[in-house]
Amino acid sequence: MRRQSARESAARTYARALPIVPVRARGLTIEGADGRRYLDCLSGAGTLALGHNHPVVLEAIRKVLDSGAPLHVLDLATPVKDAFITELFRTLPPGLADRARVQFCGPAGTDAVEAALTLVRAATGRTGVLAFTGAYHGMTAGSLEASGGAFDVRVARLPYPQDYRCPFGVGGDRGAELAARWTESVLDDPKSGVRRPAGMILEPVQGEGGVIPAPDTWMRRMRQITADRSIPLIADEVQTGVGRTGAFWAVEHSGITPDVMVLSKAIGGSLPLAVVVYRDDLDVWEPGAHAGTFRGNQLAMAAGTATLAHVRENRLAERAATLGAHLLGRLRHLAEDFPCMGDVRGRGLMIGVELVDPEAEEGEYEEAPEREAPQRGSEVAVGAGPGAPDAAPARGPHPAAPGLAVAVQRECLRRGLIVELGGRHASVVRLLPPLTITDEQAAAVLDRLADAIRAAARGHAHRAHQGDEDQPTRQPRQAPEPPGRAGRPR
Repeated sequence: MRRQSARESAARTYARALPIVPVRARGLTIEGADGRRYLDCLSGAGTLALGHNHPVVLEAIRKVLDSGAPLHVLDLATPVKDAFITELFRTLPPGLADRARVQFCGPAGTDAVEAALTLVRAATGRTGVLAFTGAYHGMTAGSLEASGGAFDVRVARLPYPQDYRCPFGVGGDRGAELAARWTESVLDDPKSGVRRPAGMILEPVQGEGGVIPAPDTWMRRMRQITADRSIPLIADEVQTGVGRTGAFWAVEHSGITPDVMVLSKAIGGSLPLAVVVYRDDLDVWEPGAHAGTFRGNQLAMAAGTATLAHVRENRLAERAATLGAHLLGRLRHLAEDFPCMGDVRGRGLMIGVELVDPEAEEGEYEEAPEREAPQRGSEVAVGAGPGAPDAAPARGPHPAAPGLAVAVQRECLRRGLIVELGGRHASVVRLLPPLTITDEQAAAVLDRLADAIRAAARGHAHRAHQGDEDQPTRQPRQAPEPPGRAGRPR
């Protein structure tokens, strides 16, 4: 780890929060070089649908290696690729599988997002993109433009509905309806400043944005809005796909069929693989219009075929739905004893716990070093957008507590549990266990997480009490306006 710190870039992330050196792994368990074992609820940021080194994945890889088949084939046809495409198409939503085309991209999800944006721009002759607040679509230029932290004239940002921190202050079905009306107004108002876009890209569950499931009614409205206006709908299923949310693809919860699906992570069975699947009438590309040297990773395709088939044949999506509902119920019960657990949410085995400061006064926020200052969460103005009703400001949830989230992650690691952080202010503890997790392992995860929250909350309260003694007349810290937000049209 010392050599890593001295030789690798300052951009490394997981290595900072998780100071371990993995040397062996199987299923949910990772063993470090120091002999300690950890329950891995990060799963390669959702990549390991079957956990580490699943036997069916290892066997598929060995079979290719032992066959003498080429490992690098660009975009040539091979038996391994043909088997992968056949299995992939078998799992797709029926409305898409019947007339789908697939493009193999570079090895990461962000490459597939870039390909999807290039595709819809070529097919429509338009350039703009509709995306959503809180989105995360990758780290390349086009993907970053469509993600929530960027500002770009080619991307129109729309409100993503959620209950806990609803942008309209109402949540539920009403909040989802207002978000849909906002979208319609932006598209239909000739003075909105938004031209007819090339496409709309959305996540059925925002992962990095804080594990926020899109309401099914809202998803259906987005499908209708885009279809009525001939705007291709792109579903980013990089993290939500392959059973993660309790359906094989997260769009199936709402029953919609997108025009384009962006797939990566779990489809490679732990190895790098990314594809775009899209409706055949969008296939207007000229040869070479979107290429990539590492499009033909045969080991990843073999591992991916084995993973897709195992999830499908063993009904692991249904298992994720059942176990995920159980975990959410247990965590919500736990939240009754811990006011710092502001919200528990998720779908299937994609779960988030948002940590807050229940003692903070209005306008007071915990420091979040090296991060954008949080927006005020104590009041949300209702009636700020198109179609919103006139009403007085409503009191909202407690401020986010990113420092507490870091402390929980640290306490989890001490107890042998690996978790991820995410959300608008990195205050959401995220659980992404493999779909193969057992009931006994799930119980162990809950026990360790509960102990970690208890310890972190106790330490957080103690530090806050010390601060009160040091500063008996402490004044609330007013959160500054996030950079670039002031003066921008909504």
